[in-house]
Amino acid sequence: MKILVINGPNLNMLGVREPDIYGKENYEDLCKKIYEEAERLSLEVSIFQSNFEGEIVSKIQEAYFDNVDGIIINPAAYTHTSIAILDALKAVAIPAVEVHISDVNEREDFRKVSYAGMACEKHIIGHGTDGYLEALRYFLN
Repeated sequence: MKILVINGPNLNMLGVREPDIYGKENYEDLCKKIYEEAERLSLEVSIFQSNFEGEIVSKIQEAYFDNVDGIIINPAAYTHTSIAILDALKAVAIPAVEVHISDVNEREDFRKVSYAGMACEKHIIGHGTDGYLEALRYFLN
């Protein structure tokens, strides 16, 4: 099974950006954690991060042509603003899981609306970076 993990803006700054909210684990640690769990579960995984909305949209579209079986997406700030990412997820119709490290529902009001989440079949919110591992395991069921 082929899984694509997509991370949006500022996730490359994990460990630096607001560690009281996002933790002290850095982005390399997160990627290593995901790759190790994918190997344990016998899943083929690729990870992509971009600070640019159009690159994320293009990566979602590429997933269709690459025969990806599932997408794990943390659109970060684009969660609350990007109809383009929502439309891309809807266009490819690949099962998707939305992941957020922090509990966005306990933060600012504007973070409570998830456009991308409207195209996702599961939402894992506020479980830290372990939420990505939960999402990997979800695709096995």
